[in-house]
Amino acid sequence: MSGRFAGRTVLITGAGRGQGRAHALAFAREGANVAVCDICEEIASAPYEMASADDLAETVRLCEAEDARVVSAEVDVRDYGAVERFTEQTLEAFGGIDILIANAGIFTYSPIATMPLEQFDETIDVNLRGVFHTVRAALPSMEGRGWGRVILIGSTASLVGTGNVGHYTAAKHAVLGLTKSLAVEQGPNGITANCICPTSVGTRMIRNDACYALLSPDDPTAEKAAQVLKEINAIPDAWVEPEEISELVLFLASDAAAHITGADLKVDMGYVAR
Repeated sequence: MSGRFAGRTVLITGAGRGQGRAHALAFAREGANVAVCDICEEIASAPYEMASADDLAETVRLCEAEDARVVSAEVDVRDYGAVERFTEQTLEAFGGIDILIANAGIFTYSPIATMPLEQFDETIDVNLRGVFHTVRAALPSMEGRGWGRVILIGSTASLVGTGNVGHYTAAKHAVLGLTKSLAVEQGPNGITANCICPTSVGTRMIRNDACYALLSPDDPTAEKAAQVLKEINAIPDAWVEPEEISELVLFLASDAAAHITGADLKVDMGYVAR
């Protein structure tokens, strides 16, 4: 690797596995200092298990194997105090935060008309409030250094509506709105803000029995769910891999993307175009 992020520090939420781990490892390979956190406990409405403390420890191990300096903590992004403490831990270890990737999120399902209030609240709290908390805690360091990259992980649900996930869609639309306001506010401070909007990514969030049942109620298998996803994308694949998103994250964090801000960048196999 090029070491193009040597001397830079990246903070990544939801890094116990999946996209977050892939992003952390990509930056570790490019010479960055890495700060990773995850909730490491279950969330009641999520129909799949959250990353564990062992998962987060494995992310740390993989990054350290690339000779990266790493700090980690168990952090619930719904708790601003916990986010602020982890931010302070990162600043103490590395002196600043250059790149922020707000990746933590959950994906649950219900029609709006019958959605339990607690389910709506949990999704908004993690997927929107948690993003705000993370950005709010990290921005002062970037402003003080006159340089920063804020990368928020949105979704195709940031751009279009989909049934049975109205709460998720509302949160992800709001994340894109937050991105645009950040870009306007922080452009004069040398900070860019962009939102990556993937289609289904092949992580535990999608690859679980509850999601298979949502996609294919009559045949809730991984194989049938994959076929359904292939049929809704212009490129007939079921999902993208986390490492594909990491490549775009690295680009947006680089000097090559210095004039890209306020953008929604789709990695969606043509789903939104249809």
